[in-house]
Formats: sequence, C-alpha cells, structure tokens
Amino acid sequence: MKTSRTRLLRTGIQLLFALLLAGPGRMVARTGQEMTLDDAIRRSHERSYDAMVARLVFLSQYWSFRSFKAELLPEINLTGDLAQFNRSMVETRNFDDGRVSYVENNTLANNLSLSIDQRIAALGGTLSLQSYLYRLDQFSYDSKIYNSQPLYLSYRQPLRAFNELKWLKKTEPVRYEQAQRTYLESMEDVTLKAVELFFNVLSAQSAYQQSLTALGDRRALFETAKKRFELGTVEKSEILQLELSLLNAEVAANDNRLALEGERFDLFSYLRIADYENINLLPPTDVPELLLNIPAVCEKALANSSHVPGQRVDLLEAQKSVAQAKANKGLQMELNAELGFSRTANSFRDAYRRLQDSEIIGLTFSMPLFDWGVAKGKVKMAEADLEAVRTQLEQARETYLQDLRMSVLRFNSLSGQCRNALRAQEIADERYGITKRRFEAGNITVTDLNTAQQEYESARAQYINLLKTFWQEFYTLRKATLYDWVARRSLTADFESLVF
Repeated sequence: MKTSRTRLLRTGIQLLFALLLAGPGRMVARTGQEMTLDDAIRRSHERSYDAMVARLVFLSQYWSFRSFKAELLPEINLTGDLAQFNRSMVETRNFDDGRVSYVENNTLANNLSLSIDQRIAALGGTLSLQSYLYRLDQFSYDSKIYNSQPLYLSYRQPLRAFNELKWLKKTEPVRYEQAQRTYLESMEDVTLKAVELFFNVLSAQSAYQQSLTALGDRRALFETAKKRFELGTVEKSEILQLELSLLNAEVAANDNRLALEGERFDLFSYLRIADYENINLLPPTDVPELLLNIPAVCEKALANSSHVPGQRVDLLEAQKSVAQAKANKGLQMELNAELGFSRTANSFRDAYRRLQDSEIIGLTFSMPLFDWGVAKGKVKMAEADLEAVRTQLEQARETYLQDLRMSVLRFNSLSGQCRNALRAQEIADERYGITKRRFEAGNITVTDLNTAQQEYESARAQYINLLKTFWQEFYTLRKATLYDWVARRSLTADFESLVF
C-alpha cells in the first residue's frame, strides 16, 4: 500500500511540473540545460558566497587549533645582539677614596644564544636547554674577552600559579570538534537557502503558468459570451464581469512574469550563474515516506551536532575561571633551578676549555597580607558564574531537545499532507474543467466559474508549498542531526582538503 502511494505521489509531481515546462508561457527552451534540486544544492556548496564564508571561518578555527598543538612541542630559538658598538664616556668610582671620574668607553659587543624550550603542560613549568656565547672587544685596551656557556639547563616551576596550558589541552580539542560540526551545519544552512530559492522559482513558475492558462480561458470564454449575448442567452452584467476578469487576468499574468524573473535572478545569483536563460528547473519527484523516531533523532543530534561540544566549551571556560581565581588567591611561589658549565677567557678556543660547572636553585614567593577580600570576592564571583552557566546549559539542553521533538512531529505529518494536497489538486482540476464546460453550455454563472478557478489555483499553490515545506523540514532535521535519514549515514567532510 505504501509503495503504491509513493508511486502515485511521484507520478502526480511529474505530471504537475510537466505542465510548467510546456505551453506558450514557459521561460526557457525545452532543449536547455536541466537543473535538479540536488544540482542546485551541490552548486551552492561549491560556489555560493555563504559556502565560502563557512570555509574561511573553519580555516580560522583550524589554524587556531594548529597553533595550540604547536605550543605543546619544543620551541627552538636563536637570539642575539650583533655589532653593539659603544663609544662614550662612562662613570667610574675609585674604591679606595670614592672619587668619581669619567673614562672613555670604546667597545664592540656580540652575543648569540641558542635555546630549546619545552613547556610541561601537566606541571605548568618550562624546561630550557641553552648554549650561549658572548664576546666583548675593548679597543681602548686592545683586548677582547669571551664568556661561554656551552651547555646550560634551566627549569622554572610555578608551584601555585594558574596552569593555562593545562586548561588549553581541555578546551582546544573540544573547540576544534565544535568548529568541524559548525562547518557542517553552516553547509546545511547553505542547503536550506538553496532549497528555499529553488522552490520559490518553482512556485513563481507555477503561478505564472496558471495565470497564462487563466488568461487564455478568460479570452475564450469572453468571446463565447459575446456571441451568446448577441443571441440573448447572456446578460450584460455577465459580459462585464467576464471582461473585468479578463483584464484582471492580464494584470496577474504580467505581475507573475515579473515575480518569476525576480525569483530566478535570486536563485541563480546565489548559485553564481550568470547565464541562466536556458536553465530548466526539474522538481524533486521522490518524496520519501519517512517516519522518524523521536528518541533516535535526539540521540543523533546529541552525538553529531555542535550543540554538545559548544556546551562543553562553555562549562570548561566557567570552570577555568574558577580555577584561575583560586590559583591567584593567597601565596604565590616559583621554583627556579639552573645547571650548566661556563668559562671566561681571552680567546675563543680557551673559552671552551676547562669549563667550570655552576648550579643555581632558589624559591621565590609573594603573599598579600591583607587585600580587603578582593581575591575571595573574585573566587565567589567565578563560582556563582559557574553555577549560572550550569543552570543555563541545562535549560538550553531541554529547550533544544523539545524543539527537536516538535520538528520530528511536524515532519512526520508532511508526507501524508503532500498526498492529500495532491488529491485535492486533482479534484479541484477536475471540478474546474466540469464547471468551465457547464458555463460554456450556459448552465451556471460567471461567479460559479470564478469560484471553481480560485479553488483550483489555491489547491495547486498549496501543493507546491507543501512540497517546499517537506524538503525544508527534511534538511532542517538533517542539519540538526548531521545525519542523512534517507541515505542512513552521518554527514562528514574532507577537512584536510579545505585547508590545502
């Protein structure tokens, strides 16, 4: 039974839009290029400005994530001061009598430092391995001195400070996951825009074709009525009413033609197609009879959409603020340790001989004795913000799931509504044909004919609008779940190809 209904629905759609492509009012040649809804969607993904913006936004998030990953790797740095020439008078003091005098300083200094730095995410410290060389030329004394540190290992460890890198390891992967899903949802927004514009053209095309058909009928009926008036079988008021209907039909046909041109321009501008005169739109002929399960839709939405990682990021940021406020409160301590070898000599070769070892270790601290409760207030404020975020996220989750449930209920009713609308159109079409023949035979009035025509036009417009609503709701649910319910697969993208 379901198969026969689907076949009936498909046949009805094909017959309906075959009428749009035939007759004197069609806008393009039959031999023109054909474009289906899938073609329009694919073109919008490839060429539309909205799709380009979605890719650029994703690229920004991608490089942000790449920068974070680079921070976890060792960093190699080369720094130095070259050709630092200094010729000036400098102050000196005699240590025996304290007398101050000025002597000429005429020097050239050069230094280079090569370091490998590694941040320790788990501890928040920084480990550095360095090699350093300094040379000072004193021209006034015709001498030079070298200071070398061939190998120098240092470690800096904050003991109670806020560990930024540790929290970045929690938030950044989730942000990147959210960015991937947001990109897919943005592309589904592009799809929805293409669907809307595509059906706007089909609706305008149907209205224009109807107006041309109505105009032809009104002309034929007006000519018939004039002959019947000469025979005395039609009153003058009916002739005037038919003439008025003919004038209104001419106005409607012109308005609908302009509206169709505008809708076609909007669609093909969005698809970035300049020459579209010979492009023929083909409507989707398959309306799948899908009956979606609410728990399954909610499960897919929570597993695939950007809603969950977005909420996780918000919660982590609030927790991060609490941790930072607590870490900045009270005693602050930092451990510094250095171990290496050094040598000072008058020649480059001697600067690397008979190295002397050096060890430095120390602990620095700072502690506010009284801050008037500033630090405590920041902690309490961060904790209150965290609870507010938790409450808001819980409410947002319930609203999100409720909206999904309502969307599923609306979608599940659309397939049956499309069948009913198709049957209503067939009935209205048949009734209009019968009414027109009865009017030609002189059995009914012009008012009855106009009523039948309005019902036919209304039924036809309602059917196209229901088709549009069906596909809009389908792609809305596909965006919400990032899951194709016809192909039975999750939506994905080749993210690497977006970058390179």
